[in-house]
Amino acid sequence: MNKVFPSAADALRGVVADGQLMAVGGFGLCGIPEALIDALRDSGVKNLTVISNNAGVDGFGLGKLLETRQIKKMVSSYVGENKEFERQYLAGELELEFTPQGTLAEKLRAGGAGIPAFFTKTGVGTIVADGKELREFDGETYVMERALVPDVSLVKAHRADRSGNLQFRLTARNFNPAVAMAGKLCIVEVEEIVETGAIAPDDVHLPGIYVHRIVHNPTPEKRIEKRTVSAAAPVDAAAAKVEAQAVIAQAAATSEAPVPAVPVNHKSGA
Repeated sequence: MNKVFPSAADALRGVVADGQLMAVGGFGLCGIPEALIDALRDSGVKNLTVISNNAGVDGFGLGKLLETRQIKKMVSSYVGENKEFERQYLAGELELEFTPQGTLAEKLRAGGAGIPAFFTKTGVGTIVADGKELREFDGETYVMERALVPDVSLVKAHRADRSGNLQFRLTARNFNPAVAMAGKLCIVEVEEIVETGAIAPDDVHLPGIYVHRIVHNPTPEKRIEKRTVSAAAPVDAAAAKVEAQAVIAQAAATSEAPVPAVPVNHKSGA
């Protein structure tokens, strides 16, 4: 079965609609379906509830959908890199369901596994547990969390065969597998497409049964969210020369002749 569509727009056509519950893979800016997010923005659908670990950054990733006001609610665990998100939330223009990161991952995994709910200790005694069922197991209190089953999942993988078997690369194998499993319909953006059977069974990270549509994006932008550059400490040439001369003087006093740690240029008559 060939699940490859000619473009991201084609893959979304007839699938996305106003008011849907959507899940989007990625962690920060790592492993996000860039082309599918752009196509979703261009589709004009609105009033979306989006499940994602984070909300992108200003002008990139899900930040683009926030700028166009296509998202009405976010279900996330980390949103600290997006000023427009902050502005909309504080102004009451955007709903937010804060979810602990591990709980969010399990809510998606459970949804994909057909488990409607589970109990966890995370969030007990905090606002995370407000309005939710509490139950004791072995003398400990747990809160019940409902699984997430989005209408559509948008996922980024490194490689796919034409049947939808997926391989993820390094950190991009973050929320993507769980997001893919949870969705009623899963669309995957990949950098490389190979023929069915070209990926060894042991190398398949997610089987194609979870994947419905594939989009080829061989040259994603892959932004770096935060870059830290440390420059080498500057060398004080004058201090280095004084230190070298002191070493030479000490060696001469003890009749030793060590190799100076720093080369010294001697001028005639010095």
